[in-house]
This record gives sequence, C-alpha cells and structure tokens, in this order.
Amino acid sequence: MVLVVSLKKGANGSLLVISDKDIIGKKFEEGKLQLDLTTDFYFGDEKSKDEIKLMIKSARDVFITGKEAIALMVEMDLINTSRIIYVNGVPHAQIALS
Repeated sequence: MVLVVSLKKGANGSLLVISDKDIIGKKFEEGKLQLDLTTDFYFGDEKSKDEIKLMIKSARDVFITGKEAIALMVEMDLINTSRIIYVNGVPHAQIALS
C-alpha cells in the first residue's frame, strides 16, 4: 500500500488529502461526477499507515480517494461505507472530524 498525503492548513484547521499513489495524475469521470487527481490539490508525499494515523489526529477534515486509502479509513473506523461515492470504480469520501 502506497498512499500520498497532502496537508492543507487553513484558518479553521487542517485538511488532509489521502490518495492511492497509482491514481495520482489521473482524471475519472462518470456522468456529472468527476475526480480530477491531476491538480496540485492531490500531490503530496508518500506516507506510511502509521504516519497517516498520527496526522489524522490533528486534522479537521479528510478527503480520501482510492481503494487503499478508503480501506485504511474503514480499518480505522472513521468512515461509514454508505458514505463512499464511486466515479468509474474509484472510491472517494470526505470526513469531518471536528
């Protein structure tokens, strides 16, 4: 599992963007839905599961894209699988932690 994490800091807290490495730089469309992982928003650094678990503790919101990233959030019991959307088979979810 190789995950890429981008940390965005804002006035109201931090946003963690977690994506599977193999989908970074790609765009997925299905009907009116679109996941555009070609933007800088998704580019970040490779992180281990343990590093991500620590980073989530200080995040306010989390955007998750990709099968491995979603699986980690499910494993951590942070996401209800009914809240996951799929765009051309690629899962995506958003979590508000605080």
